[in-house]
Amino acid sequence: MLPQTTIARATKDALDYIRSQEDVEDAEVFVSANRTLLTHLNYTSHIPCNGLEEPKSTENFGIGIQAVFKATAEKELHRVGFGSEPSDISVEGVKTALGKARTGAVEDPEFRSLPRPTGERRQLHRYSDPRLIDIDDTSLIGAGWSVVDGALRIFQSSKDLCDLTGDPDALRQLGLIVSGDITILQERMAISSLALPEIQSDESTIIMSFITAMVEREGAKGSGYSAAASLRDFNGDAGTQAATSAVGTIDGVRVADGEYRVILGQQAVMDILVNLILPSLSSEAFYMASSPFMGKWGQQISSPKFNLIDDGATAGLAGSKGITCEGLATGRTQLIKQGQLVGLLSNYYGTQRLIHDPHAKEKLGTNPKQVADGIVPRNGFRYARGGGRHFDSPASIHATNVIVPGDVPSREELIKNVRDGLYIGRIWYTYPVNGLRSGDFTCTVVGDSYIIQDGKLAKPIRPNTIRINDNIRNLLAGIAGVTKDSRPTIVWAADEIVYAPEIAVDQLRVQAIAEYMETI
Repeated sequence: MLPQTTIARATKDALDYIRSQEDVEDAEVFVSANRTLLTHLNYTSHIPCNGLEEPKSTENFGIGIQAVFKATAEKELHRVGFGSEPSDISVEGVKTALGKARTGAVEDPEFRSLPRPTGERRQLHRYSDPRLIDIDDTSLIGAGWSVVDGALRIFQSSKDLCDLTGDPDALRQLGLIVSGDITILQERMAISSLALPEIQSDESTIIMSFITAMVEREGAKGSGYSAAASLRDFNGDAGTQAATSAVGTIDGVRVADGEYRVILGQQAVMDILVNLILPSLSSEAFYMASSPFMGKWGQQISSPKFNLIDDGATAGLAGSKGITCEGLATGRTQLIKQGQLVGLLSNYYGTQRLIHDPHAKEKLGTNPKQVADGIVPRNGFRYARGGGRHFDSPASIHATNVIVPGDVPSREELIKNVRDGLYIGRIWYTYPVNGLRSGDFTCTVVGDSYIIQDGKLAKPIRPNTIRINDNIRNLLAGIAGVTKDSRPTIVWAADEIVYAPEIAVDQLRVQAIAEYMETI
């Protein structure tokens, strides 16, 4: 991966060239280099396997330029364009990228300026993990085996599995599977503009695992997740978590249609946040009038027990960054406070567009200039392709570390409070129905789930036999408890890290999925 000094020098050289272009009024230069290292887990007890596939890597670097071109006619607006060039950050690459920006430039009546300082100071410096930057294949494979070994220890020590076979040496007949991957992201970037010529640089690292364990003969499946900013904080716990859940969901039963008290497990909380709630809490969603919370600024949009924070600048959290991909300080944005809407995720363009929107007061429910501290642009990132800060993507709005504080001491206490209902551990295919603004959504329950009876987890729920069909407003309003314990939880191809608790909801609508029956 390119050294940080090379990236910073290329940024300076690009600005020096752009200054010589008479038709350029302002320009922003972004240079990045990303490397992704991964090893796939592929343990199958009943099919010959290696346990781990060989480590793989992808790498990219390049330059992106957003330029504001001078008006060429009296009534013409400034034209704004973006262009990029891969694998070439020399002056020739700059010329090509700027040429693309010039060719594609258009008038944008909502454009105010390229990013300007917000008055906030950068909090994180030199926070990346050198061990993750310099990690070799042996260490990457070792991280993978720590996950597989953790899962296998659970399988081998399980009395329930031994009871199924009658012989601890015959467990392989059950079809034990551990799959998933260990992924390491290494990111370097530098940014500067003609108006802000001081070069801002950043380097970040993260290691993640997303694990599924199965007892195939019994149709049981469990999940495990982990994310850390340093190798020191990574262990094989995701494998242990996945295998424990897989064993616990053997002999799953079906659940009838109905309205149930529900506890959403950590993965389910993450999936609902990433796919439904966070997209609804952005300056873009309010500008486009697509949020289910239109006109609700300062008003109650959820139970007072629910608080939601985005925090991109706390050391040690997996999704923290020193600066955004707009060169601005990251920080802490309170989105929901005791159930009230008090903040939005935003980038610089989104904040400026919303503040100057003549219909903003109607869309927000308040004058945006009076609540500007709630839409500070701390979330402008160039995430793309499932990881990394990419030179060929203009800055859009993304969360960082999503935090949901709670006050219930433990899962056991939450289950005891619910008494009778469902524990929903893992969902997928979570998406809005009838558009995001309606609040209607659906998702399928695919594992890690149980019936709750008399304040305890009772029978497991058979995977892929129920789905939730409800409204996000109902879900938020019905939140009855949030655990203090949380876990860094990830969704495939998303860059947000959700420190997810478990959440009890008074009532959700559940629909049984028709059972497939083969006919002759």
